[in-house]
Amino acid sequence: QAKKHTNTNEVIQKYFDSIFIDQMGGQISLGNPPKRIISLVPSQTELLYELGAGDLLVGRTKFCVHPKPDVLKLPVVGGTKTPDLQRIIKLNPDLIIGNKEENEQISIEEIKRHFPVWMSDIENFNQSIDMIMMLGSLLVCEENVSTLVEQILVAKDELQTFVGAKFGNHKPEVIYMIWKNPYMAAGTNTFINEMLGFCGLKNLAGGRYPEFSNEQLYALNPELIFLSSEPYPFKNKHVSEIKEICPDARIVLVDGEMFSWYGSRMKAAFPYFKQLLQTL
Repeated sequence: QAKKHTNTNEVIQKYFDSIFIDQMGGQISLGNPPKRIISLVPSQTELLYELGAGDLLVGRTKFCVHPKPDVLKLPVVGGTKTPDLQRIIKLNPDLIIGNKEENEQISIEEIKRHFPVWMSDIENFNQSIDMIMMLGSLLVCEENVSTLVEQILVAKDELQTFVGAKFGNHKPEVIYMIWKNPYMAAGTNTFINEMLGFCGLKNLAGGRYPEFSNEQLYALNPELIFLSSEPYPFKNKHVSEIKEICPDARIVLVDGEMFSWYGSRMKAAFPYFKQLLQTL
């Protein structure tokens, strides 16, 4: 791990002088570097460990399961949508990290009455990089941030070189399924859509998370249908079900964490995409 802190006096002075603004425009003033953090977002929990700040975490959601085994030692404060305020109060954090989409506004507003909360708001790659850099500044681990961002950018460039050679100007059309009963897909206004674009694929689902009937899926006539492992855990048995609806499509089970976990997971995601595309 790189050094998280430089000169202690400089760090403390920075905190006395600074108001930190999150990605939703919210402002927090801490006075001192945080020493007790609760993360309400799985991908950002993983990111803190990657940045060398895992030892600052004192709580997580039940969905924060990476990196194992370290994260499993942390107390659970509920789910991303259902954090337990009383559990949070008992852990006495000096900072909580959340996300606009993953956490419910009503829960966050309640928590804000007791503790400082820093919120991310991510729909694309650039916002994810911004989030990494902003948290790096907040946690005073800029050296680790620089290393991580460089690794992510290199991996992305390598993927895009591969995609250009594989597809050229052709963009295979895809539906990325995230739910069953009803069928639901990740639309164009999502982080997942940006990852599909880096794979050289054209997303046929508009909006954010549209629902589809069997007839609507068939009418779209996608070349590819990706069945994600999360939030709905699609399995092999579902491949044949979808194949009956879209017999001409290639149905592929994919790792949902790779497509939807912004943050340090992108370092592994871009090589995963390359490996996935090699099978198509």
